[in-house]
Amino acid sequence: MMSSQSVRRIFTLACALAAAAAAGAAQALEWNLQPAASAMSAEIHNLHEYVMILVTVIFIGVFGFMFYACWAHRKSKGHPAAQFHENTTVEIIWTVIPAIILVIFAWPVTKTVIAQKDTSAADLTIKATGIQWKWDYEYIKGEGEGIHFVATLTTPRDQIEGRAPKGEHYLLEVDNEVVVPVGKKVRILTTAADVVHAWWMPAFGVKQDAIPGFIRDIWFRADKVGVYRGQCAELCGKEHGFMPIVVRVASQEDYSKWAGEKQKAMLAAADDPTKTWTLPDLIARGEKVYAANCVACHQAQGQGTPAIKAPALAGNKFVMGAHNGP
Repeated sequence: MMSSQSVRRIFTLACALAAAAAAGAAQALEWNLQPAASAMSAEIHNLHEYVMILVTVIFIGVFGFMFYACWAHRKSKGHPAAQFHENTTVEIIWTVIPAIILVIFAWPVTKTVIAQKDTSAADLTIKATGIQWKWDYEYIKGEGEGIHFVATLTTPRDQIEGRAPKGEHYLLEVDNEVVVPVGKKVRILTTAADVVHAWWMPAFGVKQDAIPGFIRDIWFRADKVGVYRGQCAELCGKEHGFMPIVVRVASQEDYSKWAGEKQKAMLAAADDPTKTWTLPDLIARGEKVYAANCVACHQAQGQGTPAIKAPALAGNKFVMGAHNGP
């Protein structure tokens, strides 16, 4: 008979195993697809679950039958091996049943894929151009038409190079967010200026390659206000992991306010051809341009990247040469 101490030990072990299993289940949920922020994304999630259930049933049925047949008719029980050349009935069965299963798989998937490609009647059209290693956005149709900006990674180099702790949105933060109104159909035109990129926003269930010389499109309709993050999903060079996508879904009122302010800011930022630039002005502007464009290849301290033939700027005689300013 078990002692009370043994019972307590078994109970403690069972509780520990149950807690570990619960923690594992919670972690597994975090490894699933991102929560859907659009009807299309929710439909894709449902298809994923639908296919997984069917595949699991098929797996259990097929392999369960195979294991049973092998075990129940093994040679040690005296079952002789069957010898036959062909069986028309079996061949028909294993052709018709898989064909029916494929139709069951393909029908809902095809409907979703067709819906994904219907980019007509969009409320807002935005052109996204992939550039090594940032995104150029232009609002070309709808409210906010004419807005144009470049979205560049803002994660500090100290975090990237391991000299500082990683932030909450490490490698998923930009200086200019794409802003769209909630509940509106947004069409994204994708292309690229150099190599193949891909515009991927998992919460909306969209991913479209951006190919130089081609215009491709995809659409989404976000149904929840919030900030959503994605990435370039096509290997595009040294800084591939450093070109995130951030979309802020705003209410119609907030979007209209943002669009108006953005258009005014663009007009105010336009260069006056009669302006006389001072050296401090030029230095400040140069720092901004370098941080947004040049740092990807020439690096933060100007040491360059020989592997991609980006020369060092630090100590370069041409760069450090005399200027004509005051």
